[in-house]
Amino acid sequence: MPLATNRDPTNPNRERLLQRLVGRLDRLHQRGTVASNFVTRWRLAIFVAGALCTIISYKLGWYHIGNTALAVFIAVFAAVARYHNRLEERLHRLRLWREIKRTHLARVTLDWDKIPARPTPPIDQHPYALDLDLIGPHSLLHLLDTTVSSNGRERLSAWLLSQPFDPAGLVTRQRLVGELASLSLFRDRVVLEAKLVGDDKEINGRRLHAGLCAPVHFPALSTLLGIQTGLAATTLLLALGSVLHWLPNYWMLSFGTYALVHMLFAGRGKEIFEKAVGIHLQLEKLGRVFASLEHRSYRAAPALGRLCEPLLGGDLKPSDAIRRAAAIMHRLSVRANPVIHLVINAIGPWDLFYAQKLRRLQRLIQSRLPLWLETLAELEAASALATFAYLHPEHSWPVPAFSPEAAEHNGYPATLVARGLGHPLLRPDRRIANDLDLRGAGRIVLITGSNMSGKSTFLRTVGVNVCLAQAGAPVCADWFEWSWVRLACCIRVDDSLEAGLSFFYAEVKRLKTILDETHTRSAPPVLFLIDEIFKGTNNRERLIGSRAYINALARGNGFGLVTTHDLELTELEQQIPRLTNAHFQETVAAGTLKFDYQLRPGPCPTTNALRIMALEGLPVEDTRLPS
Repeated sequence: MPLATNRDPTNPNRERLLQRLVGRLDRLHQRGTVASNFVTRWRLAIFVAGALCTIISYKLGWYHIGNTALAVFIAVFAAVARYHNRLEERLHRLRLWREIKRTHLARVTLDWDKIPARPTPPIDQHPYALDLDLIGPHSLLHLLDTTVSSNGRERLSAWLLSQPFDPAGLVTRQRLVGELASLSLFRDRVVLEAKLVGDDKEINGRRLHAGLCAPVHFPALSTLLGIQTGLAATTLLLALGSVLHWLPNYWMLSFGTYALVHMLFAGRGKEIFEKAVGIHLQLEKLGRVFASLEHRSYRAAPALGRLCEPLLGGDLKPSDAIRRAAAIMHRLSVRANPVIHLVINAIGPWDLFYAQKLRRLQRLIQSRLPLWLETLAELEAASALATFAYLHPEHSWPVPAFSPEAAEHNGYPATLVARGLGHPLLRPDRRIANDLDLRGAGRIVLITGSNMSGKSTFLRTVGVNVCLAQAGAPVCADWFEWSWVRLACCIRVDDSLEAGLSFFYAEVKRLKTILDETHTRSAPPVLFLIDEIFKGTNNRERLIGSRAYINALARGNGFGLVTTHDLELTELEQQIPRLTNAHFQETVAAGTLKFDYQLRPGPCPTTNALRIMALEGLPVEDTRLPS
């Protein structure tokens, strides 16, 4: 077992760069705000001066001068107002750009309160998401998520939580993420384009797909639209004839027929309205994002160009189709205002007309929209990992120790070698790096150590970095070589009142699942991370059960780490050839426990439970604490 290496994983250069950039944006925003306030005062002055000059000229009977003054002041006011509006738009973009950069800075320094939190998928039954802090507040997904759509967030979550063995796909994804890592302006511009439209809500891909691709259930829509259009035109012509006294009030008959037909079929448009209301802003967001992707050259980014190819070719631009859809949905959602809806449908068949336009648009995009959304989801997830890579250039790209050809002929290797391995969710000033060497099926490192010495954190460090590697991202290490693994964890185990499970029984079921996974030899090896094995039972039975369980693990298709407080288990090193001992320990100075969180070879030579009790003032017999 290599000794730990203590390094400083901070990235002051990236942090200082972002701080300087945020400071520059703050100064630009301040100057822009001063300029905007100055123009606001000038607009008021121009309005007051124009009003006074015009009124005084009219009062004095100088009508030509008054008209000229009014025209001049209106022109000047309109020009200044236009300039002011453009200035405010630029300030808005600047504020959003500054917000993006501030969030990047928060991701570097792990200032969680300034990193936006988004909804996360349910993970109750996931085998290791809770154990490794992959989902939820202050989690890996919380740190990585820069997506702007629900599809992108779900894709990123899937890369972290569901990792099927796909070496070719991993190589392609790594190449894409590495390419995107150097395109910080491109990544941030995609986020900016989405933020520029409306509210801060994410693009809900499922809702948009349901609104745009669900069939418009409106039988005989074309026929009904033709009838209503004819009746509306007839009503208009008859009403014009009545106003000009050419005809009697025959328009009331055609209008009554029009109104009757409308009332008979109005209910059929309810489903369309329910899908249309409120999604036009999200469609506008999506249209802006697609437009930004369409207008970019991909000559210097071939992997990105291949991914975005479905958005660039063909006779229909995604941005044009989505903007047309946004306009249609916006007009259909007028039904939310009953008075306006009644008036415009009294003039003509508004609902029928736009329902027909929606149906025609659906024919164009129904087969293309899923591919467009799929492409965007893939791009967003890769961009999130690329942002992580850009913000942490001190992290290394993992080196795979596997290939499809080798796996087919020689089986799946079991390898995990890391130097300077740290936890990416710990602040840089608190992060301690360690080395680890696991090679071969049945390889087990039994880790002993005192309470709070870092055993559980080290297990999570290994697991989180494996998840990053298998998602296609860089890892928090100086060097990381691994074979594709099936992760299995028993770190956080909770009892379940609803399922009627005690803590110990829940732990037993989890450990049984891990052991069963190691029996499968036709799949990649299991990397097991087990914290304080059988901690839910008494000392005697825990020791017997742990010995038998670890012996069984050593014979299976797996390798990994097991932590324990039972120092008697360290004797297994003499019985199991591929098991080695390692430990974390502490020192006591001036009556205070000190931890260095460094992994050392061999069994732990110290314990600290009684020391902690005594230091907190609990009665403990036969305990001598160093001064």
